[in-house]
Amino acid sequence: MENMELTATEARVWQAYARGRTVDLRPTDGAAADSGAQWGPERTVRAEVLRALLLEAPRQAGETPLLRLTGARISGRLDLQYAEVAAPIHLWACYFDEELDLYGAQLRQLNLGRSVLPGLHAITLRVDGSLRMSGCRVRGPVRLGGARISGAVFLDGAELGEAGVRLTEPVLALNRVTIDDDLQADGGLTAHGLVRLAGAVIAGNITFDDAVLSNPGGTALHASSLSAGTGLHAMRLTAHGRINMPGARIPGQLNLEGARLSNPGGTALRASGLVGGTLDLLQAEPIEGTVTLRGCQLELLNIAPETWPDEVRLDGLTYMRLGPHEPAERRLQVLERDTDGYVPYAYEQLTVAYRHIGDDAAARTVQLAKLRRHRGTLSWWARAWGYLQDITVGYGFRPARAALWLLSLLLIGSVTYALHHPRALKPAEAPDFDPFFYTLDLLLPIIGFGQEQAYAAEGAYQSLSYALIVMGWTLATTIAAGVTRAISRQ
Repeated sequence: MENMELTATEARVWQAYARGRTVDLRPTDGAAADSGAQWGPERTVRAEVLRALLLEAPRQAGETPLLRLTGARISGRLDLQYAEVAAPIHLWACYFDEELDLYGAQLRQLNLGRSVLPGLHAITLRVDGSLRMSGCRVRGPVRLGGARISGAVFLDGAELGEAGVRLTEPVLALNRVTIDDDLQADGGLTAHGLVRLAGAVIAGNITFDDAVLSNPGGTALHASSLSAGTGLHAMRLTAHGRINMPGARIPGQLNLEGARLSNPGGTALRASGLVGGTLDLLQAEPIEGTVTLRGCQLELLNIAPETWPDEVRLDGLTYMRLGPHEPAERRLQVLERDTDGYVPYAYEQLTVAYRHIGDDAAARTVQLAKLRRHRGTLSWWARAWGYLQDITVGYGFRPARAALWLLSLLLIGSVTYALHHPRALKPAEAPDFDPFFYTLDLLLPIIGFGQEQAYAAEGAYQSLSYALIVMGWTLATTIAAGVTRAISRQ
């Protein structure tokens, strides 16, 4: 403070600091901090005065120093690089002429709520308490990479960046940050650019409810290897750009209920390798852009069929339960949109989900669809055999169809041979002719009733008997193959 003459406003702040009192410079008209560039000397405090106050002001006996300044214009650059500040800092609804520099600083608590800043440089910042930026308006980047916050971080209602101004760096950089409590970025947070949470470790809950993350054509949220202690709630989130979360760990809910994810022509949601409890997209709008969930491990996947986009990548996606309950035919439409083509694992996983809730009929439908999709990848002769199994017994998953074929062939043969008896090979020894059992003898390759050995059809009727034998063998073979396949799926 040597050789520094204080203004009346600065002297007032200096005196209040020692006793932890608030200096509120706002007029009665309640003008917002956005107009701070026009504030006069009666509302202006030089940044160098605040630095000297925080680092040099002597402590008075019996008093707890605390910087509580509301509605002030901070002129110049407030530089606290590597500074150790013992007193909490509350700069509420203030206007900063220049970027606030807290690089490597160690603070007790920082509250910038409702303030307007051109930027915040706070890489490797240490805060023993909470960092509050509720309702802040920050035109430039907020750099908090590698910061360690012992309390919570509040960004609710903040606006970061400027619409139409594209930054070359993240508008909010929380990469490798460690937060020992919650990250609250809800309440209408608006970010015009990339929000980066790569490698962040957040012990509590992460909240982006009602937030707007806008970076069209780019990445709106990058949270690779994010570790959330409880969950990430982003109900009614609006994201223009990619949501990128590969390798994230979210043991509770990743709640995107009612969200709008839009990145036309690109990837809207990428969460490859994510490990979590629940991924909830109920009541979300139809997603615009590709969804990639390769290798995800979830307890519950909550998404309506109509929410899925036209392109998905689901190979390796694992979930124990799938909601809401929908007919298998609606779920199968999604698997057909996989850009990798035929993905066997996706069908197996859907089968497991239906069996988990006891819907065996739906599980069989999924398995049948899987075999039909697989058929398209085979050689022509294998496809022909597949078509035969499908038509006759539905690959073993439609046993009633096999019974219908047998009954139809049995009826045709019985009627035909009842009207045109075959010739007895040894009339004296032949049993009485029975058209029903004669046809049954032809159709069943193993069971014999003695009719086929005793009688022989002639002409066109002999051709019919050959056809019945061939169809019987074919039907028996396909039934055996289908039943074996069905049993192996149990």
